Amino acid sequence: MKEKLKIQVVIAMGITLNVVGAFIAMTFSIPFYMDSIGTILVAGLLGPKYAMITGVLGSLTSGITFDIYSLYYAPVQLLTGFFAGILYHEKWLSGWYIPIGSLLVGIPTSLASAVITACLFQGITSGSSSAIVVILHHMGIHLVISILLVQVITDYLDKLIAVIFTKMIIQRGKLYEKWGVAWKDTVKLQKR
Repeated sequence: MKEKLKIQVVIAMGITLNVVGAFIAMTFSIPFYMDSIGTILVAGLLGPKYAMITGVLGSLTSGITFDIYSLYYAPVQLLTGFFAGILYHEKWLSGWYIPIGSLLVGIPTSLASAVITACLFQGITSGSSSAIVVILHHMGIHLVISILLVQVITDYLDKLIAVIFTKMIIQRGKLYEKWGVAWKDTVKLQKR
């Protein structure tokens, strides 16, 4: 029972970080999203399954409370949690691999974000990066290409910052020893 409580506390902490980060980014018009810090933190502590849950619940919470657009981007959080969880535990999000691992997390999320942004919103969302999309589009770049360029750059920066921030939180706070559960062992907890 103690392990399940740990998992619930870590997920709640991750959701809170996602929502607060997204709120700060939206309030101060920061051109990246800051809504995946908690997802990546949970990916590092618990693995992909719980990171995906954290990401989706964070999107739903943000969507219900202050940013309706966030609801539509829940699939992006699924991808973030999945790839961050796997890459974190395969050591692609540590040491000199952090920039490459962040890119590997950012590319699928960028593609999904670009499709959602282009198909549902024609490039205009609540994020301040929409202004960059509009500028590129008015410069003659096709709308879908503009969206994809902006998404790749902003998602990469977003994931890189989130990974670095997460590593600092886990290492300096020695969180893995206190709150981490080997993600391959979390399946055993479900069978109890």
